[in-house]
Amino acid sequence: MHQKRSYAVVLVVSTLVGLLEVALTVVVVVLYVHTQPPPDRDPDGVEIGAALVGTVPLIGFISFLLSLVFVLPAVALADLLGRWLGQHAAWWSAPLIVAALLTPPVFGYAAYNDTQTRATLLFWVSATASLSLGALIALPRGDRLLGRVARWGTGVVVGTGLFGALGLAVGLLPAYEPPAIGPQAMIGLWNDRMGHDLVFTSDGRVTGTFPGCSGSGTWVYEGGRDVWTQKVRVDIPGCTLPVWDVGGTAEDLRILQRIGDPDSGTLFRLDKSPDGSWPRGSTSR
Repeated sequence: MHQKRSYAVVLVVSTLVGLLEVALTVVVVVLYVHTQPPPDRDPDGVEIGAALVGTVPLIGFISFLLSLVFVLPAVALADLLGRWLGQHAAWWSAPLIVAALLTPPVFGYAAYNDTQTRATLLFWVSATASLSLGALIALPRGDRLLGRVARWGTGVVVGTGLFGALGLAVGLLPAYEPPAIGPQAMIGLWNDRMGHDLVFTSDGRVTGTFPGCSGSGTWVYEGGRDVWTQKVRVDIPGCTLPVWDVGGTAEDLRILQRIGDPDSGTLFRLDKSPDGSWPRGSTSR
């Protein structure tokens, strides 16, 4: 004889699963970010952490509502089918019921807002998978289900973070590094499409056009100890543009310079024009 189900436990477990899914997504996104070129402004870890902590109650509330509207009915209907067709029916029917419950609001909203079919299907599949996981994990009956989910779920999130960090450290994951370039790669137009241009030529000359500062001068590439320390020194009389770092990727080269307050973490960035031509709207010729 099966233990009587507590639907309150179903709600709590499903809500917890939703929170753990968001936490795992955050960990994966953080790991992915470390494989990409950094943004033009250094992220404030304390500020981001505080924002994430501050959103936990909201995420928990949303997870609770989704569990109440979709997961709880799916588990209840799966129990009903299990009594009619056999206990195994509950397991395979729960995801199908979640998908059916999601279909009217998702596709109704998409039709009303004329959303693209591909985006709608992708969202529907993702939401079905996420909520179905909560339903399937909440299906077992037992007094210790909540504790097991909390322990194993936390372990998966923490383990993913630790193994991901280890993978970045030992090279199993491709941690971002600036591309190794040479003097030849610098030749051409670099700009931000907002009136800031540098044009490097093979004879060591450079022409710059910036609001309040323009002229010609010289440049030199310095290889440094590694890709992180390679520099490009620019000397244009009247312009304060002494040293540029190299960034981006081999297909999307950038040079960067920290501006403003050194603690602000703000970077000024110029991208290399792919074909070396002047961009439309540029003030330089």
